[in-house]
Amino acid sequence: MLERELAWAHLKIQSLTEELRQQRVKMLGPRSETLSDLQLQLLAEEEPSTTRDEVEAEAQRPAIASVPPRQRKPHPGRQRLSKNLPRIEEVIRCAEQTCKQCGAETTLIGYDESEVVDVEPARYFVRVTKREKRACTCCQQGGVSMPASQPRIVDKGLASDRVVVETVIAKYCDHLPLYRQAAILEREAGLEIGRATLDGWVMRVGELLLPVVAEMRQGLLSASYLQADETIVPVQMHDKRGADHQAYLWQYGKPGGETVFDFCMSRSREGPQQFLGQWEGVLQTDGYQAYDNIGGPKLVHVGCWAHARRKFVDAVKVHPEDGAAIKMVIRMDALFLVDRHARQRQMSVEERLALRREHAETWAEEIRQECQALLKTVLPQSAVGKAAAYTLNMWPKLRRCFDYAEVELSNNLAENSMRGVALGRKNWLHVGSVKSGPKVAAILSIIESCRRLGLPAKDYLMAVLPGLGRRKMSEVAQITPVRWSAARN
Repeated sequence: MLERELAWAHLKIQSLTEELRQQRVKMLGPRSETLSDLQLQLLAEEEPSTTRDEVEAEAQRPAIASVPPRQRKPHPGRQRLSKNLPRIEEVIRCAEQTCKQCGAETTLIGYDESEVVDVEPARYFVRVTKREKRACTCCQQGGVSMPASQPRIVDKGLASDRVVVETVIAKYCDHLPLYRQAAILEREAGLEIGRATLDGWVMRVGELLLPVVAEMRQGLLSASYLQADETIVPVQMHDKRGADHQAYLWQYGKPGGETVFDFCMSRSREGPQQFLGQWEGVLQTDGYQAYDNIGGPKLVHVGCWAHARRKFVDAVKVHPEDGAAIKMVIRMDALFLVDRHARQRQMSVEERLALRREHAETWAEEIRQECQALLKTVLPQSAVGKAAAYTLNMWPKLRRCFDYAEVELSNNLAENSMRGVALGRKNWLHVGSVKSGPKVAAILSIIESCRRLGLPAKDYLMAVLPGLGRRKMSEVAQITPVRWSAARN
Protein backbone atom coordinates (compact mmCIF):
# COMPACT_ATOMS: atom_id res chain seq x y z
CA MET A 1 0.00 0.00 0.00
CA LEU A 2 2.78 2.41 0.94
CA GLU A 3 4.64 1.55 -2.27
CA ARG A 4 1.58 2.40 -4.37
CA GLU A 5 1.13 5.71 -2.57
CA LEU A 6 4.83 6.48 -3.00
CA ALA A 7 4.66 5.66 -6.73
CA TRP A 8 1.56 7.85 -7.12
CA ALA A 9 3.25 10.71 -5.27
CA HIS A 10 6.31 10.35 -7.51
CA LEU A 11 4.16 10.57 -10.65
CA LYS A 12 2.26 13.55 -9.26
CA ILE A 13 5.50 15.40 -8.48
CA GLN A 14 6.79 14.60 -11.97
CA SER A 15 3.57 15.92 -13.53
CA LEU A 16 3.60 19.15 -11.49
CA THR A 17 7.30 19.70 -12.17
CA GLU A 18 6.68 19.34 -15.89
CA GLU A 19 3.72 21.71 -15.73
CA LEU A 20 5.92 24.29 -13.98
CA ARG A 21 8.58 23.89 -16.66
CA GLN A 22 5.99 24.39 -19.37
CA GLN A 23 4.87 27.67 -17.81
CA ARG A 24 8.45 28.89 -17.49
CA VAL A 25 9.25 27.96 -21.08
CA LYS A 26 6.07 29.71 -22.23
CA MET A 27 6.97 32.91 -20.36
CA LEU A 28 10.75 33.00 -20.64
CA GLY A 29 11.80 30.39 -23.18
CA PRO A 30 12.72 30.78 -26.85
CA ARG A 31 9.94 30.98 -29.44
CA SER A 32 11.93 29.24 -32.16
CA GLU A 33 11.03 25.69 -33.15
CA THR A 34 14.53 24.91 -34.48
CA LEU A 35 16.04 22.10 -32.45
CA SER A 36 19.33 21.30 -34.19
CA ASP A 37 21.43 22.41 -31.20
CA LEU A 38 19.31 20.34 -28.83
CA GLN A 39 19.53 17.34 -31.14
CA LEU A 40 23.31 17.57 -31.36
CA GLN A 41 23.68 18.00 -27.60
CA LEU A 42 21.56 14.95 -26.81
CA LEU A 43 23.05 12.67 -29.45
CA ALA A 44 26.54 13.73 -28.46
CA GLU A 45 25.79 12.62 -24.91
CA GLU A 46 24.35 9.28 -26.05
CA GLU A 47 26.91 8.71 -28.81
CA PRO A 48 30.07 10.84 -28.36
CA SER A 49 31.16 10.28 -31.95
CA THR A 50 27.99 11.87 -33.39
CA THR A 51 28.58 14.97 -35.52
CA ARG A 52 26.24 17.67 -36.77
CA ASP A 53 26.48 16.25 -40.29
CA GLU A 54 25.15 12.94 -38.99
CA VAL A 55 22.24 14.69 -37.31
CA GLU A 56 21.30 16.39 -40.58
CA ALA A 57 21.73 13.14 -42.46
CA GLU A 58 19.28 11.44 -40.09
CA ALA A 59 16.74 14.16 -40.82
CA GLN A 60 17.23 13.91 -44.57
CA ARG A 61 17.28 10.12 -44.79
CA PRO A 62 19.21 8.27 -47.52
CA ALA A 63 16.30 8.18 -49.96
CA ILE A 64 16.60 11.90 -50.66
CA ALA A 65 20.06 12.60 -49.31
CA SER A 66 20.86 14.41 -52.56
CA VAL A 67 18.53 17.26 -51.60
CA PRO A 68 20.70 20.35 -51.10
CA PRO A 69 20.29 22.13 -47.77
CA ARG A 70 18.24 25.27 -47.55
CA GLN A 71 20.12 27.94 -49.46
CA ARG A 72 20.65 31.21 -47.68
CA LYS A 73 20.92 34.23 -49.92
CA PRO A 74 24.47 35.64 -49.93
CA HIS A 75 24.90 39.16 -48.65
CA PRO A 76 24.55 41.41 -51.70
CA GLY A 77 27.06 43.94 -50.42
CA ARG A 78 26.15 47.55 -51.02
CA GLN A 79 22.58 47.54 -52.25
CA ARG A 80 21.80 49.04 -55.64
CA LEU A 81 18.89 51.45 -55.57
CA SER A 82 15.89 50.57 -57.71
CA LYS A 83 15.92 51.86 -61.28
CA ASN A 84 12.19 52.58 -60.94
CA LEU A 85 12.83 55.40 -58.48
CA PRO A 86 13.06 58.84 -60.11
CA ARG A 87 16.48 60.48 -60.11
CA ILE A 88 17.11 64.10 -59.14
CA GLU A 89 20.63 65.20 -59.94
CA GLU A 90 22.56 67.70 -57.90
CA VAL A 91 25.87 68.98 -59.30
CA ILE A 92 28.39 70.41 -56.83
CA ARG A 93 30.88 72.61 -58.65
CA CYS A 94 34.47 73.10 -57.65
CA ALA A 95 35.11 76.31 -55.78
CA GLU A 96 38.46 76.72 -57.50
CA GLN A 97 38.47 76.42 -61.30
CA THR A 98 42.04 77.51 -61.97
CA CYS A 99 45.23 75.46 -61.75
CA LYS A 100 47.20 75.97 -58.55
CA GLN A 101 50.50 75.59 -60.46
CA CYS A 102 50.13 77.70 -63.63
CA GLY A 103 46.89 79.59 -63.05
CA ALA A 104 45.18 78.31 -66.24
CA GLU A 105 41.48 77.47 -66.22
CA THR A 106 40.86 73.79 -65.44
CA THR A 107 38.78 71.52 -67.70
CA LEU A 108 35.87 69.38 -66.57
CA ILE A 109 36.96 65.72 -66.94
CA GLY A 110 34.07 63.91 -65.22
CA TYR A 111 32.13 63.46 -62.00
CA ASP A 112 32.50 61.42 -58.85
CA GLU A 113 28.94 60.09 -58.59
CA SER A 114 27.12 58.65 -55.56
CA GLU A 115 23.49 57.76 -54.91
CA VAL A 116 21.42 57.89 -51.73
CA VAL A 117 17.74 57.26 -51.30
CA ASP A 118 15.83 60.37 -50.18
CA VAL A 119 12.25 61.15 -49.28
CA GLU A 120 9.92 64.11 -49.51
CA PRO A 121 7.80 64.42 -46.37
CA ALA A 122 4.04 64.28 -46.75
CA ARG A 123 2.67 67.63 -47.81
CA TYR A 124 -0.87 68.46 -46.81
CA PHE A 125 -2.76 70.93 -48.95
CA VAL A 126 -6.33 71.94 -49.77
CA ARG A 127 -7.55 70.91 -53.20
CA VAL A 128 -10.12 73.39 -54.50
CA THR A 129 -12.42 71.96 -57.18
CA LYS A 130 -14.48 74.42 -59.22
CA ARG A 131 -17.23 73.12 -61.50
CA GLU A 132 -18.39 75.54 -64.16
CA LYS A 133 -22.00 76.66 -64.11
CA ARG A 134 -23.31 77.84 -67.47
CA ALA A 135 -26.60 79.39 -68.53
CA CYS A 136 -27.98 81.04 -71.67
CA THR A 137 -28.17 84.82 -71.27
CA CYS A 138 -30.25 85.23 -74.43
CA CYS A 139 -33.42 83.25 -73.80
CA GLN A 140 -32.84 82.36 -70.17
CA GLN A 141 -34.99 79.27 -70.72
CA GLY A 142 -32.30 76.56 -70.91
CA GLY A 143 -31.57 76.48 -67.20
CA VAL A 144 -28.15 76.03 -65.62
CA SER A 145 -25.76 73.27 -66.75
CA MET A 146 -22.90 71.97 -64.67
CA PRO A 147 -20.55 68.93 -64.97
CA ALA A 148 -21.34 66.00 -62.71
CA SER A 149 -19.31 65.66 -59.55
CA GLN A 150 -16.72 62.88 -59.39
CA PRO A 151 -17.64 59.94 -57.09
CA ARG A 152 -15.90 60.00 -53.72
CA ILE A 153 -15.43 57.52 -50.92
CA VAL A 154 -16.93 59.83 -48.29
CA ASP A 155 -19.51 62.06 -49.96
CA LYS A 156 -19.37 65.70 -48.84
CA GLY A 157 -16.50 64.89 -46.49
CA LEU A 158 -13.54 67.16 -45.83
CA ALA A 159 -10.99 64.46 -46.70
CA SER A 160 -9.95 63.40 -50.18
CA ASP A 161 -10.05 59.77 -51.27
CA ARG A 162 -6.29 59.52 -50.83
CA VAL A 163 -6.45 60.75 -47.23
CA VAL A 164 -9.19 58.23 -46.43
CA VAL A 165 -7.24 55.35 -47.99
CA GLU A 166 -4.05 56.43 -46.23
CA THR A 167 -5.93 56.29 -42.92
CA VAL A 168 -7.13 52.73 -43.59
CA ILE A 169 -3.69 51.57 -44.74
CA ALA A 170 -2.00 53.15 -41.71
CA LYS A 171 -4.34 51.34 -39.33
CA TYR A 172 -4.57 47.88 -40.87
CA CYS A 173 -1.24 47.59 -42.69
CA ASP A 174 1.00 49.62 -40.39
CA HIS A 175 -1.05 48.99 -37.19
CA LEU A 176 -1.26 52.71 -36.36
CA PRO A 177 -4.28 53.44 -34.11
CA LEU A 178 -6.58 56.30 -35.04
CA TYR A 179 -5.68 58.41 -32.00
CA ARG A 180 -2.04 58.44 -33.13
CA GLN A 181 -3.07 59.35 -36.65
CA ALA A 182 -5.15 62.21 -35.26
CA ALA A 183 -2.09 63.45 -33.32
CA ILE A 184 0.04 63.27 -36.47
CA LEU A 185 -2.50 65.30 -38.48
CA GLU A 186 -2.59 67.95 -35.78
CA ARG A 187 1.21 68.10 -35.55
CA GLU A 188 2.01 68.04 -39.26
CA ALA A 189 -0.96 69.86 -40.82
CA GLY A 190 -2.55 71.76 -37.93
CA LEU A 191 -5.81 69.85 -38.49
CA GLU A 192 -7.88 68.92 -35.44
CA ILE A 193 -9.81 65.90 -36.70
CA GLY A 194 -11.50 63.82 -34.04
CA ARG A 195 -11.10 60.07 -33.76
CA ALA A 196 -14.83 59.65 -34.35
CA THR A 197 -14.43 61.29 -37.76
CA LEU A 198 -11.47 59.08 -38.65
CA ASP A 199 -13.43 56.05 -37.50
CA GLY A 200 -16.30 57.12 -39.73
CA TRP A 201 -13.96 57.11 -42.73
CA VAL A 202 -12.71 53.62 -41.89
CA MET A 203 -16.20 52.22 -41.37
CA ARG A 204 -17.33 53.75 -44.68
CA VAL A 205 -14.51 51.87 -46.44
CA GLY A 206 -15.49 48.63 -44.68
CA GLU A 207 -19.14 49.13 -45.67
CA LEU A 208 -18.21 49.66 -49.33
CA LEU A 209 -16.02 46.55 -49.35
CA LEU A 210 -18.71 44.19 -48.00
CA PRO A 211 -20.10 43.30 -51.48
CA VAL A 212 -16.56 42.72 -52.80
CA VAL A 213 -15.79 40.33 -49.95
CA ALA A 214 -19.10 38.55 -50.54
CA GLU A 215 -17.96 37.87 -54.12
CA MET A 216 -14.58 36.70 -52.79
CA ARG A 217 -16.40 34.25 -50.55
CA GLN A 218 -18.27 32.82 -53.53
CA GLY A 219 -14.95 32.42 -55.32
CA LEU A 220 -13.50 30.51 -52.37
CA LEU A 221 -16.50 28.21 -52.16
CA SER A 222 -15.95 27.27 -55.80
CA ALA A 223 -12.45 26.00 -54.95
CA SER A 224 -11.73 22.38 -54.12
CA TYR A 225 -9.19 23.04 -51.33
CA LEU A 226 -9.24 25.58 -48.50
CA GLN A 227 -7.31 26.26 -45.30
CA ALA A 228 -8.96 27.73 -42.22
CA ASP A 229 -7.92 29.16 -38.88
CA GLU A 230 -9.34 31.46 -36.22
CA THR A 231 -8.09 34.06 -33.76
CA ILE A 232 -9.54 36.22 -31.01
CA VAL A 233 -10.50 39.88 -31.46
CA PRO A 234 -11.88 41.87 -28.50
CA VAL A 235 -15.08 43.85 -29.13
CA GLN A 236 -16.28 46.86 -27.18
CA MET A 237 -19.82 46.11 -25.97
CA HIS A 238 -21.13 49.52 -24.74
CA ASP A 239 -23.20 47.82 -22.04
CA LYS A 240 -21.73 49.84 -19.14
CA ARG A 241 -19.77 46.85 -17.87
CA GLY A 242 -16.49 48.28 -19.10
CA ALA A 243 -15.32 44.89 -20.35
CA ASP A 244 -14.66 43.74 -23.90
CA HIS A 245 -16.29 40.65 -25.33
CA GLN A 246 -13.94 38.06 -26.82
CA ALA A 247 -15.12 37.61 -30.39
CA TYR A 248 -13.35 35.70 -33.17
CA LEU A 249 -12.15 36.24 -36.70
CA TRP A 250 -12.38 33.04 -38.74
CA GLN A 251 -10.12 33.05 -41.78
CA TYR A 252 -10.64 30.94 -44.91
CA GLY A 253 -8.23 31.01 -47.81
CA LYS A 254 -6.72 29.17 -50.72
CA PRO A 255 -2.90 28.93 -50.88
CA GLY A 256 -1.71 31.39 -53.50
CA GLY A 257 -5.15 33.02 -53.73
CA GLU A 258 -7.53 35.26 -51.85
CA THR A 259 -8.52 34.93 -48.22
CA VAL A 260 -11.67 36.00 -46.40
CA PHE A 261 -12.13 36.87 -42.72
CA ASP A 262 -15.49 36.16 -41.10
CA PHE A 263 -16.44 37.97 -37.88
CA CYS A 264 -18.29 35.91 -35.26
CA MET A 265 -19.14 36.61 -31.65
CA SER A 266 -18.09 33.13 -30.51
CA ARG A 267 -15.79 30.24 -31.33
CA SER A 268 -18.63 27.79 -31.77
CA ARG A 269 -19.23 25.53 -34.76
CA GLU A 270 -21.94 27.90 -35.97
CA GLY A 271 -19.34 30.22 -37.54
CA PRO A 272 -17.76 27.79 -40.04
CA GLN A 273 -21.16 26.15 -40.60
CA GLN A 274 -22.68 29.39 -41.83
CA PHE A 275 -19.64 30.37 -43.90
CA LEU A 276 -19.11 27.03 -45.67
CA GLY A 277 -22.75 25.99 -45.96
CA GLN A 278 -22.88 22.75 -47.96
CA TRP A 279 -19.40 23.20 -49.45
CA GLU A 280 -17.80 19.87 -50.33
CA GLY A 281 -14.05 20.03 -50.75
CA VAL A 282 -10.82 19.47 -48.84
CA LEU A 283 -10.58 21.60 -45.69
CA GLN A 284 -7.27 21.81 -43.80
CA THR A 285 -7.27 23.02 -40.19
CA ASP A 286 -5.68 22.39 -36.83
CA GLY A 287 -7.22 20.01 -34.31
CA TYR A 288 -9.98 22.32 -33.05
CA GLN A 289 -13.18 20.26 -32.87
CA ALA A 290 -15.48 23.03 -34.14
CA TYR A 291 -14.29 22.20 -37.67
CA ASP A 292 -15.74 18.69 -37.39
CA ASN A 293 -19.16 17.88 -38.86
CA ILE A 294 -19.46 21.00 -41.00
CA GLY A 295 -19.97 21.53 -44.72
CA GLY A 296 -21.54 19.04 -47.08
CA PRO A 297 -21.54 15.26 -46.60
CA LYS A 298 -18.54 14.85 -48.92
CA LEU A 299 -16.29 17.38 -47.19
CA VAL A 300 -12.84 15.95 -46.45
CA HIS A 301 -11.05 17.18 -43.32
CA VAL A 302 -7.23 17.23 -43.45
CA GLY A 303 -4.89 17.85 -40.51
CA CYS A 304 -1.72 19.89 -40.09
CA TRP A 305 1.66 18.22 -39.56
CA ALA A 306 3.17 21.46 -38.23
CA HIS A 307 0.82 21.35 -35.24
CA ALA A 308 1.78 17.75 -34.50
CA ARG A 309 5.47 18.65 -34.76
CA ARG A 310 4.96 21.66 -32.51
CA LYS A 311 3.66 19.42 -29.71
CA PHE A 312 6.91 17.44 -29.73
CA VAL A 313 8.95 20.64 -29.96
CA ASP A 314 7.22 21.84 -26.78
CA ALA A 315 8.07 18.51 -25.15
CA VAL A 316 11.76 18.98 -26.00
CA LYS A 317 11.71 22.52 -24.59
CA VAL A 318 10.42 21.10 -21.30
CA HIS A 319 12.87 18.17 -21.33
CA PRO A 320 15.88 18.96 -23.56
CA GLU A 321 17.27 15.53 -22.70
CA ASP A 322 14.23 13.67 -24.06
CA GLY A 323 15.73 11.69 -26.94
CA ALA A 324 12.42 10.12 -27.98
CA ALA A 325 10.80 13.53 -28.55
CA ILE A 326 13.82 14.87 -30.41
CA LYS A 327 13.95 11.88 -32.74
CA MET A 328 10.22 12.34 -33.42
CA VAL A 329 10.87 15.94 -34.44
CA ILE A 330 13.64 14.73 -36.76
CA ARG A 331 11.26 12.23 -38.39
CA MET A 332 8.68 14.96 -38.98
CA ASP A 333 11.36 17.27 -40.37
CA ALA A 334 12.05 14.57 -42.96
CA LEU A 335 8.44 14.86 -44.17
CA PHE A 336 8.82 18.57 -44.79
CA LEU A 337 12.15 17.94 -46.47
CA VAL A 338 10.32 16.06 -49.22
CA ASP A 339 8.15 19.11 -49.96
CA ARG A 340 11.19 21.37 -49.87
CA HIS A 341 12.84 19.13 -52.44
CA ALA A 342 9.73 19.44 -54.63
CA ARG A 343 9.78 23.24 -54.38
CA GLN A 344 13.47 23.41 -55.27
CA ARG A 345 12.85 21.23 -58.32
CA GLN A 346 9.70 23.28 -59.18
CA MET A 347 7.62 20.12 -59.36
CA SER A 348 3.91 20.12 -60.07
CA VAL A 349 1.53 19.14 -57.27
CA GLU A 350 1.04 15.74 -58.90
CA GLU A 351 4.81 15.13 -58.99
CA ARG A 352 5.05 16.27 -55.38
CA LEU A 353 2.34 13.79 -54.37
CA ALA A 354 4.24 10.98 -56.08
CA LEU A 355 7.41 11.99 -54.20
CA ARG A 356 5.51 12.02 -50.91
CA ARG A 357 4.16 8.55 -51.52
CA GLU A 358 7.60 7.27 -52.50
CA HIS A 359 9.45 8.59 -49.46
CA ALA A 360 7.35 10.35 -46.83
CA GLU A 361 4.50 7.87 -46.55
CA THR A 362 6.70 5.16 -45.04
CA TRP A 363 8.18 7.67 -42.60
CA ALA A 364 4.68 8.74 -41.57
CA GLU A 365 3.81 5.16 -40.74
CA GLU A 366 6.97 4.94 -38.67
CA ILE A 367 5.86 8.05 -36.76
CA ARG A 368 2.50 6.43 -36.00
CA GLN A 369 4.15 3.29 -34.67
CA GLU A 370 6.57 5.27 -32.51
CA CYS A 371 3.70 7.31 -31.04
CA GLN A 372 1.89 4.11 -30.11
CA ALA A 373 5.04 2.82 -28.44
CA LEU A 374 5.56 6.11 -26.55
CA LEU A 375 2.07 6.05 -25.03
CA LYS A 376 2.96 2.76 -23.33
CA THR A 377 6.04 4.21 -21.62
CA VAL A 378 5.20 7.83 -20.68
CA LEU A 379 2.66 9.58 -18.49
CA PRO A 380 -0.51 10.48 -20.44
CA GLN A 381 -0.44 14.05 -19.08
CA SER A 382 3.25 14.59 -19.79
CA ALA A 383 4.27 16.86 -22.66
CA VAL A 384 5.51 14.00 -24.81
CA GLY A 385 2.46 11.92 -23.88
CA LYS A 386 0.13 14.71 -24.98
CA ALA A 387 2.12 15.11 -28.20
CA ALA A 388 1.87 11.41 -29.02
CA ALA A 389 -1.84 11.31 -28.14
CA TYR A 390 -2.54 14.39 -30.29
CA THR A 391 -0.74 12.86 -33.26
CA LEU A 392 -2.65 9.58 -32.97
CA ASN A 393 -6.00 11.30 -32.46
CA MET A 394 -5.36 13.38 -35.59
CA TRP A 395 -3.86 10.48 -37.52
CA PRO A 396 -6.73 9.86 -39.98
CA LYS A 397 -6.64 13.58 -40.92
CA LEU A 398 -2.83 13.74 -41.03
CA ARG A 399 -2.71 10.65 -43.23
CA ARG A 400 -4.94 12.32 -45.84
CA CYS A 401 -2.10 14.68 -46.79
CA PHE A 402 -0.79 11.78 -48.86
CA ASP A 403 -4.08 11.31 -50.72
CA TYR A 404 -4.57 14.74 -52.34
CA ALA A 405 -2.05 16.41 -54.63
CA GLU A 406 -2.80 20.08 -53.89
CA VAL A 407 -2.90 19.71 -50.08
CA GLU A 408 0.00 21.20 -48.12
CA LEU A 409 1.58 19.36 -45.20
CA SER A 410 0.83 22.21 -42.83
CA ASN A 411 -1.70 24.95 -42.21
CA ASN A 412 1.05 27.54 -41.75
CA LEU A 413 -0.14 29.75 -44.61
CA ALA A 414 -3.44 30.29 -42.78
CA GLU A 415 -1.62 30.98 -39.52
CA ASN A 416 0.63 33.53 -41.24
CA SER A 417 -2.46 35.40 -42.42
CA MET A 418 -3.35 36.00 -38.76
CA ARG A 419 -0.16 37.92 -37.98
CA GLY A 420 -1.61 41.24 -39.06
CA VAL A 421 -4.56 40.76 -36.71
CA ALA A 422 -2.27 39.77 -33.82
CA LEU A 423 -0.08 42.84 -34.35
CA GLY A 424 -3.07 45.10 -34.86
CA ARG A 425 -4.95 44.19 -31.69
CA LYS A 426 -1.84 45.07 -29.66
CA ASN A 427 -2.14 48.59 -31.03
CA TRP A 428 -5.78 49.37 -31.78
CA LEU A 429 -6.79 47.02 -28.93
CA HIS A 430 -10.37 46.16 -29.93
CA VAL A 431 -13.17 46.51 -32.48
CA GLY A 432 -15.37 49.47 -31.59
CA SER A 433 -18.74 47.70 -31.70
CA VAL A 434 -20.51 44.53 -32.79
CA LYS A 435 -21.79 46.24 -35.95
CA SER A 436 -18.23 47.26 -36.84
CA GLY A 437 -16.98 43.65 -36.77
CA PRO A 438 -18.06 42.60 -40.31
CA LYS A 439 -16.69 45.87 -41.74
CA VAL A 440 -13.32 45.35 -40.05
CA ALA A 441 -13.30 41.77 -41.33
CA ALA A 442 -13.96 43.06 -44.87
CA ILE A 443 -11.02 45.46 -44.71
CA LEU A 444 -8.72 42.75 -43.34
CA SER A 445 -9.85 40.39 -46.11
CA ILE A 446 -8.83 42.89 -48.78
CA ILE A 447 -5.55 43.83 -47.08
CA GLU A 448 -4.46 40.20 -46.59
CA SER A 449 -5.58 39.13 -50.07
CA CYS A 450 -3.54 41.94 -51.61
CA ARG A 451 -0.52 40.84 -49.56
CA ARG A 452 -0.88 37.24 -50.70
CA LEU A 453 -1.26 38.27 -54.34
CA GLY A 454 1.61 40.76 -54.23
CA LEU A 455 -0.70 43.72 -54.93
CA PRO A 456 -0.16 47.20 -53.45
CA ALA A 457 -3.25 47.54 -51.27
CA LYS A 458 -3.19 51.33 -51.55
CA ASP A 459 -3.38 51.24 -55.35
CA TYR A 460 -6.18 48.68 -55.27
CA LEU A 461 -8.31 50.67 -52.82
CA MET A 462 -7.77 53.92 -54.72
CA ALA A 463 -8.87 52.19 -57.92
CA VAL A 464 -12.04 50.44 -56.70
CA LEU A 465 -13.44 52.46 -53.77
CA PRO A 466 -14.60 55.70 -55.47
CA GLY A 467 -18.07 55.04 -56.85
CA LEU A 468 -18.13 51.46 -55.54
CA GLY A 469 -21.52 51.99 -53.91
CA ARG A 470 -23.08 52.76 -57.32
CA ARG A 471 -21.79 49.65 -59.09
CA LYS A 472 -23.99 46.73 -60.02
CA MET A 473 -23.27 43.34 -58.46
CA SER A 474 -22.15 42.02 -61.84
CA GLU A 475 -19.54 44.78 -61.93
CA VAL A 476 -18.46 44.16 -58.33
CA ALA A 477 -17.63 40.55 -59.21
CA GLN A 478 -14.99 41.79 -61.66
CA ILE A 479 -13.06 43.93 -59.17
CA THR A 480 -12.11 41.38 -56.53
CA PRO A 481 -8.34 41.51 -55.91
CA VAL A 482 -7.52 38.44 -58.01
CA ARG A 483 -9.65 39.57 -60.97
CA TRP A 484 -8.54 43.19 -60.73
CA SER A 485 -4.91 42.01 -60.75
CA ALA A 486 -5.51 39.78 -63.77
CA ALA A 487 -7.21 42.61 -65.69
CA ARG A 488 -4.43 45.05 -64.85
CA ASN A 489 -1.73 42.64 -65.97
